[in-house]
Amino acid sequence: MINLPKSIKMVITDFDGIITDNCVYIDSKGEMTRKLNFKDVMAFSLLRKNGFMIGIVSGESNSAIELISNKFQVEETHQGIRNKLLVIKSIVDKYGLKEDEFVYVGDDVNDYESLCYSKYAVTVPDAVKRIREIDGIQITVKRGGDGAFREIVDSLLE
Repeated sequence: MINLPKSIKMVITDFDGIITDNCVYIDSKGEMTRKLNFKDVMAFSLLRKNGFMIGIVSGESNSAIELISNKFQVEETHQGIRNKLLVIKSIVDKYGLKEDEFVYVGDDVNDYESLCYSKYAVTVPDAVKRIREIDGIQITVKRGGDGAFREIVDSLLE
């Protein structure tokens, strides 16, 4: 079970592999799409309704991020990011967040520095080994794209 303090004010997350199942689907026209689990989508609504700030920091750019960001008025949306740590630090500085006021969620090597920087770091069981082995990282029961983000949000609301 994920254990996060009541002091958390902002949830900052990667997108692919956390909100999605880390798969890209290609249709007959060659367009790439992603599948979202409605439990994870509802998690954004729950964060918003309960006064949490939200950040999405993704190494990729896609329309699903735009859809979620616009629908739930996500405070910070950053796509196509190569150095996520710089973005995370700028978000923390912008909102004056203390180390116990934000959590970062990621699953792959481009999240490593950001997860190590964050006092509260969470990943999914299907994350790469290097991420799962970070000292102190918490791992959801649910897989990425299958309710993992909702699991994290539910832990904040309990």
